Amino acid sequence: MSQTEYAANLKRATLSSSVGSALEYFDFAMYGLMTALVFDRLFFSSAHPAMATVAAFGIYGVGFLARPFGGLFFGTIGDRIGRRWVLVATILLMGGASTLIGVLPTYEQVGVLAPILLVVLRLAQGFGAGAEQAGATVLMAEYAPVRRRGFFSALPFIGIQAGTLLASVVFFLLTMLPDEAFMSWGWRLPFLASAGLILIALFIRARLRETPSFIQLEKQEQVAERPIREIFTRGRAGVVVGIGLRMAENGGSYMFQSIALAFVTSAAIGMDRGMVTWGVTLGSLIGIFSVPLTGRISDRVGRVPVYRFGAVFMLIFSVPAWYLLSLGNEVVAIAVIAVGLGVAVNSMLGPQCAMLPELFGNRHRYLGVAMAREISAVLAGGLAGVLGAALLAWTGGNWMVLALYMATLAAITTAATFLVPETRGRDLLRTEDALRISQTECDTATDLTFTAEDDGDGGSAEGTHAAARATASTRTVSTNPSPARR
Repeated sequence: MSQTEYAANLKRATLSSSVGSALEYFDFAMYGLMTALVFDRLFFSSAHPAMATVAAFGIYGVGFLARPFGGLFFGTIGDRIGRRWVLVATILLMGGASTLIGVLPTYEQVGVLAPILLVVLRLAQGFGAGAEQAGATVLMAEYAPVRRRGFFSALPFIGIQAGTLLASVVFFLLTMLPDEAFMSWGWRLPFLASAGLILIALFIRARLRETPSFIQLEKQEQVAERPIREIFTRGRAGVVVGIGLRMAENGGSYMFQSIALAFVTSAAIGMDRGMVTWGVTLGSLIGIFSVPLTGRISDRVGRVPVYRFGAVFMLIFSVPAWYLLSLGNEVVAIAVIAVGLGVAVNSMLGPQCAMLPELFGNRHRYLGVAMAREISAVLAGGLAGVLGAALLAWTGGNWMVLALYMATLAAITTAATFLVPETRGRDLLRTEDALRISQTECDTATDLTFTAEDDGDGGSAEGTHAAARATASTRTVSTNPSPARR
């Protein structure tokens, strides 16, 4: 690939990943908002409102249960045939399921069939999303220039903020409709609009070339025949640590976006649902700047320090945040949610974009990132909705229980940052996981790579990895060298 071709594909990869991320998080943020405020009334019996809320969040969690299976299935394909076409398949499945949610009948129309159909589509949506974000993460990390990998890898995640921002703005505008119109047809519009984003993403992704790292694997005939076996033997440690890193970021995100809204609009607090969604809007607006900024900072000071800052911030913020939410002041609630999402959550998301792909070797990177992301999505994101709604019902809206739950997630992630080596500048052509090589080797690789890299946009695709590959012969492999590195 020439320098011109590389630059064009880097831009195309960034746009492709951003649109996919925007679609995924528009759908998931919208689904979360609808779950907290609408779906309990549309798809369940009104006889027991508290239990209807728990059931609605239960279906919300079902989508997370499907994500690891989608990550396992598509991640395996991505490591065997490449990243590009998997991302085409996932956007079709995820976006198609979201669009069909917009035409579902309600409980009043078809009874118990309504929640059953919602479960089926939520499973399909989760199955596709299980590899979408992992694919976007791997795609950008493998395309990005080594010296600026944190920044470039974070750029598509602006799509996450844009999608969440768009969802909250659209939802706020919809709440201005008369209640009867909103509950009959207004809530369907954002799901039906997903079809437009699907077409845009498909057009871009069909023109995208395969990543340089995977092309190199094919040239050397090192593509893994059994990625699943490799990830559960050689890559297991990276998956476990990756799950720990994601607990606060993923769980905190969904707690601030969904549980906080259900909490402050409950009968005990009684805030206006339309007003409080501005907290999610402002948090997403902050994230548009904080995600690439923290990714950029991680290129300077390292992934681990930036990530640890976000985890510790959330740990300290948990108790005062939920106490302030319990006061019933709408302005305070908006500010708390905005800071929770824009600063606490996104200070971890920024460095994570490059950090997770850097943890895994080239032969099973897609699958490793997918497993770390999606298992944590079940344990943190999916469980946050179900457990949070249950805690609200069982404790009568006790804020302290939710604060302790969020603090526990933050403590797990803080501990995980002490288990992971610094991965900044790691050679993504390596087949060995970062956790399986010595810290000395990581430091040497980083120093030599950053000395050789220029300050530009990275030159050609070959140039992004050339310096790192040149250092490989000088490194000392600690233990268990990969058979593929012969």
